[in-house]
Amino acid sequence: MSNLLKNVSNKSKGIICILFAALGFSLMTFFVRLSGDVPTMEKAFFRNAVAIVVSLFLLIRSGEKFEIKKGCGTDIFFRCLFGTSGLIANFYAIDRLNIADANMLNKLSPFFAIILSIPILKEKPKKLDILAVIIAFLGAMLIVRPTGSNMQLVPALIGLYGGFGAGTAYVFVRRLGKKGERTPIIVLCFSIFSTVITIPFIIADFVMLSPIQLLFLILAGMSATLGQFGITSAYKFAPAKEISVFDYTQVIFAAILGMLFLGEVPTVLSVIGYVVIIGVAAMRWRYNLKNAD
Repeated sequence: MSNLLKNVSNKSKGIICILFAALGFSLMTFFVRLSGDVPTMEKAFFRNAVAIVVSLFLLIRSGEKFEIKKGCGTDIFFRCLFGTSGLIANFYAIDRLNIADANMLNKLSPFFAIILSIPILKEKPKKLDILAVIIAFLGAMLIVRPTGSNMQLVPALIGLYGGFGAGTAYVFVRRLGKKGERTPIIVLCFSIFSTVITIPFIIADFVMLSPIQLLFLILAGMSATLGQFGITSAYKFAPAKEISVFDYTQVIFAAILGMLFLGEVPTVLSVIGYVVIIGVAAMRWRYNLKNAD
């Protein structure tokens, strides 16, 4: 495998990794849906429990100590808080919306990150970024469809918060990166925090899993881990401005899985929403490439 990739450019390696990440996260949503009538918190627990095992293994293998750098504690807490609430909201939406819709709402996270970067990172967005945010949210409204007759309005709004939580978490991850905090520590703290938060809810509303449900939730955790590894590797090979747009293939993978195995067909308005959001993301990607320093 290494010989096959020897002559492949770093950018191409980054694209391949991010495509694997997109596939992994779309499979996560698919297996979460297949697990059936299980409380959202119980699903979130299993998804993060697998990540803890993998993160601990990597940390021990690297020989690094589990130690948070000075001045990073507050940022890690907010990364965990928003990341966990966003994850739970995303899982709630997955159970009640087409998985393609749920994935698309979660993929609004980069646009939320633009907004939150202003107060948290003191970054001033470009005019194109502001325009992109406005257009993306117009596209999101085609998926949410906020009308009184829309029975999926509340799950869609919760799914929208999932994108907000993820976007906010990414901003704190970026600030932690600037402070030199290590990726395994950030991932492990998030996984432990998310798991601990879900335990009281599981105790209060525990559902005994059938063997097939347990298998699907373990597969969901493994798929999410694949996604995390793919994303981490992708951004080691190439900067976000060159490859981030390919992350939106997750919506395409999710739509294909939904149609083939769940009988889900996105509405025309949802498809238009996908095109608008992915289109504006592609526009930003092209602009950033052309105007790179």
